[in-house]
Amino acid sequence: MGAVAGAEPAAAAGLTQVTSFGSNPGNLAMYEYAPAGLPAGAPVVVALHGCTQSASDYFAHSGWQKYADLWGFALVLPQTSASNNSLSCFSWFDPAKDTRGKGEAASVVSMVSHAVTQYGSDSGRVFVTGLSAGGGMTADLLADYPDVFAGGAVDSGLPAQCATSQTAASTCQYGSVNLTPAQLGDKVRASDPGYSGPWPRVAIWQGASDYTVYPVNGTELRDQWTNVWGIGQTASSTQTLPGGTTLSVYDDPSGRPAVQLYQISGMGHGLAVDPGSGTEQCGTTGSYYLDTICSSYYTARFWGLDGSTPPGGGGGTLPAPTAVTVAGTTDSTVSLSWGAVTGAASYRVYRGGTLAGSPTGTSFTDTGLTAGTAYSYTVAAVDSSGAVGAASSAVAATTTGGGGSGSGQCFTDNNYNQVAAGRAHQSGGYTYADGSDQNMGLWNLFTTHTLKETGADYYVIADGTC
Repeated sequence: MGAVAGAEPAAAAGLTQVTSFGSNPGNLAMYEYAPAGLPAGAPVVVALHGCTQSASDYFAHSGWQKYADLWGFALVLPQTSASNNSLSCFSWFDPAKDTRGKGEAASVVSMVSHAVTQYGSDSGRVFVTGLSAGGGMTADLLADYPDVFAGGAVDSGLPAQCATSQTAASTCQYGSVNLTPAQLGDKVRASDPGYSGPWPRVAIWQGASDYTVYPVNGTELRDQWTNVWGIGQTASSTQTLPGGTTLSVYDDPSGRPAVQLYQISGMGHGLAVDPGSGTEQCGTTGSYYLDTICSSYYTARFWGLDGSTPPGGGGGTLPAPTAVTVAGTTDSTVSLSWGAVTGAASYRVYRGGTLAGSPTGTSFTDTGLTAGTAYSYTVAAVDSSGAVGAASSAVAATTTGGGGSGSGQCFTDNNYNQVAAGRAHQSGGYTYADGSDQNMGLWNLFTTHTLKETGADYYVIADGTC
């Protein structure tokens, strides 16, 4: 695999090394990041760097930290070295290293097990993404361990098990392997014989002017994973996104996206980033970090990390509940109701993407909340087999109280919700109180402050004084 990075920047703040994480047959290093106050049951995202890169390089440029802070999940960043490969590439082309139970693939899964235990994470919401050689290893991991990874994203990468030697790797990189979708799908099915699903949901990112990993790899990845899902290679829908990007979506039989192919006009070899402070913007430019579109944002949303889909990706065929309504609020509770879904045995209510309750009826009261605080809820139906259907549109509710009404009222909430409620604004990833412009710290779900309204649309930090 060609080199895909320049000089490594200084180690990014907050990224820490785990020196003992279990079995490590692939001789990899483990780095991790988690936002402060990460709740139990949060997802885990594994991110694999490209050749000549490092964990800290990928962490600093890719934008994944922004969404870990914003939406609440842990990051695991494996790192290989020149002792494994002269260019520090993950060995996506070596069966001794990229197959189930062996080498680097087994080491990555050891890291996942360690992180899930350490953070109390949801083992059903583990995802993997990677660039270039890291993208090739991502595809291999999805094939090797479909029981571990709920979804993946292959950025400028290769089909799963495309090559079985370093010599053969160039055939994959620079041209077509001339296999049918069924033959490509067989490579996945042979990686974990006997496994029959559910399969990971896969996003594929490919530059149309990539001369290191030729664009045909994007369509072959599409052919491979649609075949595994048992769906055709004709897109269910297409749309135009920023940065000259065309998104083709391939739905599963229930109508949910199973495979997404992002093709970026004019982009060469690298990871698509889009520096800026908007929610949909992320990352910083550098060697092989290309200013087009924030791939991490769209990938995270595809996986449902923003709370727009049920944790674990659902998997059921039941439609989303309709008429989700806030029936009432108190200082510490929010009551919801919704229309019944035919075939539902129960429902799941998610607060900010985290499971809040599993009622059998069409109403639910969330308790133990903070006064004067905004919350966001979605609801999904569960069938008799336990499969979770599509999530409803989000509804917002704000508990009463919080220090009285009018001027002088106090509001305690995390920075993300303070911005959403119109009491603060964000710039450059930081939060500032409206009016006073006091710096409240990172714009995320885990940094909490009390704001006091001292005048019309004028707020000051009042931690511990209200």
